[in-house]
Amino acid sequence: MSIVQGGAKLDWEVFIKRRGSATQGMPPGKEDLAWVTNAVTLVSGNRDALLVDTFLSEEHNSELADWIAAKDKHLALIYITHGHPDHFFGLKILKERFPEARILARSNVVEAMRRAIEPEALENWRRRWPNQIAKDLILADKLDTDLFKLEGHDCRIIDTGHTDTDNTTALHIPSIGLMVSGDAVYNETHPYLGETSGEGYGGWLRALDKIEALDPRAVVAGHGPLHQDCSPSHIAKTRLYIENFVAISKTTSSPLELYERMLQMYPDRINPGSLWAGAHKAKALA
Repeated sequence: MSIVQGGAKLDWEVFIKRRGSATQGMPPGKEDLAWVTNAVTLVSGNRDALLVDTFLSEEHNSELADWIAAKDKHLALIYITHGHPDHFFGLKILKERFPEARILARSNVVEAMRRAIEPEALENWRRRWPNQIAKDLILADKLDTDLFKLEGHDCRIIDTGHTDTDNTTALHIPSIGLMVSGDAVYNETHPYLGETSGEGYGGWLRALDKIEALDPRAVVAGHGPLHQDCSPSHIAKTRLYIENFVAISKTTSSPLELYERMLQMYPDRINPGSLWAGAHKAKALA
């Protein structure tokens, strides 16, 4: 699925693919929602294009490469928002198809990517997704600046710190009011809280404040429904979800109780496996 939005001189599109949830052992009852999407964003000028993030599997990244090729643009840049594998495992496939593309990420993001492909971590992902992850994986080049350009338009890196993991960023293109949020903002999907505890919740809330303060006209969430509306309203909805999770966590005694209480509040959100992982994280440290 793709969404097309027009700017004065830049266009942007979102390409979305559905996959199974990474979280195993979820309680029964929400099997119809036990999936997740990844969204990647293509920003195009008259000639050049910028891709933000990739997919996890070889199949989806090959489809992504075909989709980009059909646009008849020069893929000049690929930017990676953070080091979760489902956002960068497609880099080798894309580099082979578009060898002139520069692959960029902040230095701390590159280090997070490096840790994600260490043998033990990588084996865990290959075990969860057998025969789906590319044999060869590459990293981005380190970018030690908060600004780069696409056909003269500013592309500003927003340091979001801890969101669903440490060392995350978003990408803001002010001229078209676009915020590609990485995983700071979730769209009708349970946020992944499996790496968050203590001050991490506050860090995520501050990241949302930082994004909201820039007053974007459109916000692309890394995970959402198959038909994203890209509304900035999901900033506030993500904030409220985290605030509710923290409040309910304080009044529950087990992961299952926290999980069930949150599901009463959010019965229709996609990927309750993320909630299950977050509930275990919260109660393990309670």
